[in-house]
Amino acid sequence: MSTPTEQNELPFEIDVQSVQELLASEADFLLLDCREPQEFEHCRIDGALLIPMNETPQRLNELEPYREKRIVVHCHHGGRSHNVGQWLLGQGFQQVQNMTGGIDAWSLAVDPEIPRY
Repeated sequence: MSTPTEQNELPFEIDVQSVQELLASEADFLLLDCREPQEFEHCRIDGALLIPMNETPQRLNELEPYREKRIVVHCHHGGRSHNVGQWLLGQGFQQVQNMTGGIDAWSLAVDPEIPRY
């Protein structure tokens, strides 16, 4: 018999096609955008919550409703979101994933209407 922690383990990296499938299936998860506000204004994935990387510690309370749920973090290319995801895991969030390649990969593979920068 597995423990709840083992049942909740997800691979840390998730590709953009899998995130698209989660959105299409209306799965109960948070898509967290950790880019800066000007990047978010330039382009975004519908339904994403913007909490810039440097604001995450002060805004952790906004993520509390998702402590037991899946959180997929994304940024421009995947570096900042990797750091935010690792930090969230360190804060006890267990179902955190980094969207590999960020919104740039999303634009290339999922939605070419999202402008690249």
